[in-house]
Amino acid sequence: MREKIRQLLIELRLKGMQGVVDRELTAAEKKGIATEKVLYRLLCEELAYRQERSMHYRINHAKIPWAWTLKSFPFDKQPGVKKSQIMSLAGLSFIDRAENIVFIGNPGTGKSGLAIGLLHTALINGYRGRFYNAQDLLDELYASLADLSTSKLIKRLCNYPVLVIDELGYLTLKAEQINAFFKLMGERYGKASTIITTNLDYPDWYELFQRKTLVDALLDRLKHRCITININGPSLRAPAGKNDTPPPPELE
Repeated sequence: MREKIRQLLIELRLKGMQGVVDRELTAAEKKGIATEKVLYRLLCEELAYRQERSMHYRINHAKIPWAWTLKSFPFDKQPGVKKSQIMSLAGLSFIDRAENIVFIGNPGTGKSGLAIGLLHTALINGYRGRFYNAQDLLDELYASLADLSTSKLIKRLCNYPVLVIDELGYLTLKAEQINAFFKLMGERYGKASTIITTNLDYPDWYELFQRKTLVDALLDRLKHRCITININGPSLRAPAGKNDTPPPPELE
């Protein structure tokens, strides 16, 4: 009978139950566990397996470039960041409110680390998300113009409850890229959360995008539902002291 059960689990692709069925049935025989309880425990194992598999899929699909979490962020070395504020954001209510987060600071102050940490927290809590380097995103939007797939790409990007756009700074931009980017931000407005890291304060965005009317509209929408965090602190890439652990090179 056990072999029949195992074969059924294989055919039904219930991999979570496959891994524990022998253990649970043996325990039931030895301890006289009720059939209902055995079935419940097997179903719980299957649910846990599927949830973990789904979580790993979300993390892999998000294309996070570095294994970075809020637990590993060196808050003690960055006085320009309020840990209490970041941990409050880690409650993820900003996603449900479709609010944006913009980290502004000099290179090396931890902007990317915080953005990735929040994205990772969202992913393990069931939200779908995606990480993009700003130049890569703009290049992908530009490439989509060739086969007229821009609308499809923007729709896909708008389906992410959380989108991280990293290193929005002094980029090489074409007019078509700017238009597509503004279209993306307009479509996400009020529907999904975007986390942006940049070394440019808002007034400097006019020089970056060279389109005052469009920048006015972008900032009006972005800042309407936005938490802006200015990081006025030291670079975490500064030479470490004798007893300090050097920060990882990817920390931005």
